[in-house]
Amino acid sequence: MDYGDWGLVVAWAVLFGTFIAFIPFYKKSQRRPASVYIAFVVALALEMFGIPLSLYMVTWALGVSLPEGILWGHTLDQYIGYWGMYVGIALNIVGAFFVILGWKDIHKYYWSKEEGKGTLVTGGIYGYGRHPQYTGFMLITLGLLVHWATIPLLIMWPILVLLYYRLAKREEREMEKEFGDKYVKYKRKTSMFIPFLLVKKTFKANQANIRNLNETSDILGEDRV
Repeated sequence: MDYGDWGLVVAWAVLFGTFIAFIPFYKKSQRRPASVYIAFVVALALEMFGIPLSLYMVTWALGVSLPEGILWGHTLDQYIGYWGMYVGIALNIVGAFFVILGWKDIHKYYWSKEEGKGTLVTGGIYGYGRHPQYTGFMLITLGLLVHWATIPLLIMWPILVLLYYRLAKREEREMEKEFGDKYVKYKRKTSMFIPFLLVKKTFKANQANIRNLNETSDILGEDRV
């Protein structure tokens, strides 16, 4: 593979870095995760098109040359061929939709309003998860990691996930203060990040309701559910 294409390094970094424009990155709470996201994108662009630093580091430290797909090159190519690249691209696209659709709703009803005059967004993509944009950024970076895993990316991705988790918890505390029981009820109906976890949450709630109904039926001598 050819390296040293600095034009592609810049183009790749700009392409994926553009998604930062869909969050209020000017806020102090957003700066740290946004900075790690940008560092992640730049590190990938640098190693994919500029210099394979992970390969050089391992070669220098251990004196061995790694085969393509191990800390350089297309990560899953040796196992499933181009399907590995397709998986990464699919995660990128889904993540981008989460970021953009989340921005559309939250900007229209909350961010664009004066402080204290925004409304709680529970419709659209927010009807499935409370933090679709953070989910989107995690999916975008996971797709890039699947596509081209390197030492810096393997270190930064868990850090990025942790930062977005902590930021989400902080924002939920602020939302509870601002919207009270309305947000608490919304919180019970949705998952934090991944929508399919709501299925599990709903199933457990239904099972608990069935147990309560059965206990009541036993007391009243009625048939169990």
